[in-house]
Amino acid sequence: MGVPSLIWPHQPVSRSRSSPASTSLPPASHQPTTIPSMSLSNPATDTQLRLAYDGQMQKHQCICGDNSRHAEHAGRIQSIWSRLHERGLRSQCERIRSRKATLEELQSVHSEKHVLLFGTNPLNRLKLDSRKLAGILSQHVFLMLPCGGVGVDIDTVWNEHHTSAASRIAAGCVTDLALKVAQRELKNGFAVVRPPGHHATHSSPLGFCFFNSVAIAAKQLQQKLSVSKILIVDWDVHHGNGTQEAFYSDPSVLYISLHRYDDGNFFPGSGHPSEVGAGPGEGFNVNVGWTGGLNPPMGDAEYLAAFRAVVMPIAHEFSPDVVLVSAGFDAVEGHPSSLGGYKVTAKCFGFLTRQLMSLAGGKVVMALEGGHDLKAICDASEACVSALLGMEVEPLSQSVLDQKPCENAVLSLQKMASSHWMCSLPELFLKKVAVMGKLVMVLGLKYVLLFENEIKERACLQN
Repeated sequence: MGVPSLIWPHQPVSRSRSSPASTSLPPASHQPTTIPSMSLSNPATDTQLRLAYDGQMQKHQCICGDNSRHAEHAGRIQSIWSRLHERGLRSQCERIRSRKATLEELQSVHSEKHVLLFGTNPLNRLKLDSRKLAGILSQHVFLMLPCGGVGVDIDTVWNEHHTSAASRIAAGCVTDLALKVAQRELKNGFAVVRPPGHHATHSSPLGFCFFNSVAIAAKQLQQKLSVSKILIVDWDVHHGNGTQEAFYSDPSVLYISLHRYDDGNFFPGSGHPSEVGAGPGEGFNVNVGWTGGLNPPMGDAEYLAAFRAVVMPIAHEFSPDVVLVSAGFDAVEGHPSSLGGYKVTAKCFGFLTRQLMSLAGGKVVMALEGGHDLKAICDASEACVSALLGMEVEPLSQSVLDQKPCENAVLSLQKMASSHWMCSLPELFLKKVAVMGKLVMVLGLKYVLLFENEIKERACLQN
């Protein structure tokens, strides 16, 4: 493979190292491809939480062999899978049979060129149209990384023999969980998968991502089950530019992202509150883009405020049939500033998971995205799986629930006032939230403002 001269056009992630874990590979557990039956009328036959995991996804590693030089490495999912076992959570769940997403499924979000470039390896390329494939492969070059490995950009490593399989298995696992939950065959699901997906666009890999697993799952819900309303909540600290792109004109998919934005100076630079969708999709793309850097870092109070004032009111008004979560955990405390630098606790993400379970009859599917501090992502995954199981977990303290969001958070939330939703809060009301107390979503479009031990109910103001 020749040394390339092309880098995909984006600012580098500038991610620093995370602690490597043992990456000894277990025996491959990949199963033959099976695609669920396509009927929304099936009664719920299994109300248990299902987990998705496949050891083959660990094989996607830089050929340099040094995980300490790469934030996104196999130890991430291995550590989470081990934690769930240690805490006895795996024994309370069943594991779905994994499969690779088909090339056709991948092309529901990505271009044919992109799918053939990154969804095939030397062995399965022998089964494809050699003339078409040769023309596509000749157009792409890879980058020699400083570590001695190969990547499609400075952050996103490529392993010729294993990356395509790992990426397709990740997409296949998330898709099958979503299809089964939508059909009520399962109650909910959590996918321990890698590489992540939400930065991958129609025709480019980016930020460790090759195929946008959550977007592909949403497209399959639309195409195979005719699901009419899908909510995607993305709480990875980096904006999901690829997911936003996939549904920017689609009013049947509501995309809500909470991310560090800093006036476009934090990777990937997209996700301004003014990016609200286009055409019929206008208003169905909601960006809570935190600004103000790390002065102070956003934490539980800020994320709770965003859920109370923006996420849950809009989500309830949208009334989705299924909820998909791009569950990146790089906002969890423990990540350096280059990887997030926020201070959200793991148990807060468990609390937010429970809030989302009040939507769509509890049909929630979570898929791992980013997050690189091993303890942080293990703690957060444990909290979210426990919530999905309906277990009693350590609650957030009353002091945390009562804490006011910081000024930068209030300024960020004020930008969310929108004419697209009946429940959008006026600027004056958000100022009162910051000064006097906390906003709590009750039902539908009604809220209560708690301050000085006095409850005052307020209805959403129409534009």
